[in-house]
Amino acid sequence: MSDAPASTVRPGIDVLLADSSHLIDGRRVGLITNRSGVGRDGTSSIDLLHGYTGAELAALFAPEHGIRGTEAEGSAIEDATDEATGLPIYSLYGETRAPTPEMLASVDVLAFDIQDIGARYYTYVSTMALAMEAAGRAGIPMIVLDRPNPIGGLTQGPVLDPAFATFVGLYPVPVRHGLTAGELARLYRGAFGVEVALHVVPAAGWSAERWFDETALPWIAPSLNMPSLESAAHYPGTCLFEGTNLSVGRGTPTAFQVLGAPWLDGDAWVAEIESVAGGTGVAGLPGVEIRAVTFTPESPSDGRFGGEEIGGIRLTVTDRSTYDPVRTAVAALLAARRLSGDAWEWRVRHFDRLAGSDRLRLAIDRGAPLEEATSEWAADVAAFEALRRPYLLYSR
Repeated sequence: MSDAPASTVRPGIDVLLADSSHLIDGRRVGLITNRSGVGRDGTSSIDLLHGYTGAELAALFAPEHGIRGTEAEGSAIEDATDEATGLPIYSLYGETRAPTPEMLASVDVLAFDIQDIGARYYTYVSTMALAMEAAGRAGIPMIVLDRPNPIGGLTQGPVLDPAFATFVGLYPVPVRHGLTAGELARLYRGAFGVEVALHVVPAAGWSAERWFDETALPWIAPSLNMPSLESAAHYPGTCLFEGTNLSVGRGTPTAFQVLGAPWLDGDAWVAEIESVAGGTGVAGLPGVEIRAVTFTPESPSDGRFGGEEIGGIRLTVTDRSTYDPVRTAVAALLAARRLSGDAWEWRVRHFDRLAGSDRLRLAIDRGAPLEEATSEWAADVAAFEALRRPYLLYSR
């Protein structure tokens, strides 16, 4: 754990304006952001850059969920005008997912400032990667205004097979990659060949052992169903259930902390998870409490079981240093698959692109033991950790 007090952690936007403003001085800036892009005091990065007299904020770019982070997952974002500044807002989640030459015509430098969650599937880092490519083609530099990885620096889960690359996973990294957006950008450029003049402005005073609630930075949900750090802690695992017909708690205050379906009994599911994990009290799944619950999704954005009371489980982190959300989710998947019978449905393409290959789905379908279903991960993660080492910015 870093000895630096939480009060010293500053996001990249604050560092940029305090001591790295030469990167934007005298230039027209395009900013990719949403409501999670704020300074330490909670002021929007849009307002901070618009008010900075040394440069001109010329255009805004909106990722999935929109510039305010209020649109449902998968909803197309339209071009618009920012009411507060009068600036154009170009959509990067509609007809195009990368800035076009026309969008960049009025921009001398492109900046990215969005809070990532630390999971490969979260699309903001894919937006960043495609923007890096576009900036490189346009011959303009890219600046990543870095922020802490809210769930720290641990690396877990399967590494993506490049044959399954999509917008929820462009490059061969693990589900829980343990990197910040800035470190990912450096990896994309250095290891995966993205050509761009890249500048990462680090988050000051942060180390990778520190979770978000140890920074004293304001938590602003970067998307509608990421209401809390607890949800973010489970998301690298429970998001896999989006590739099934079960609920992940969308439409509740505890999205990605709860899982369920009308045909499941929570107590039976917990018992089956214990069996899969090889011990009572889920001894094979350290760092997490799993208990039976019922919950009722209200107007869920995924349309699953709205208004129905459903049976399921709730996950609670008890030890951050030992909890593996991806392995835990696979145990829960194996158990739910056994209990669901004919009620079970795969969203095959979506599950495989989340998992990064079809291997995990096929293992679950044949009822493979948990250790077999996850056996490839350790060697692949070790290789990834060696690959990422030159691109790290923070102590671990």
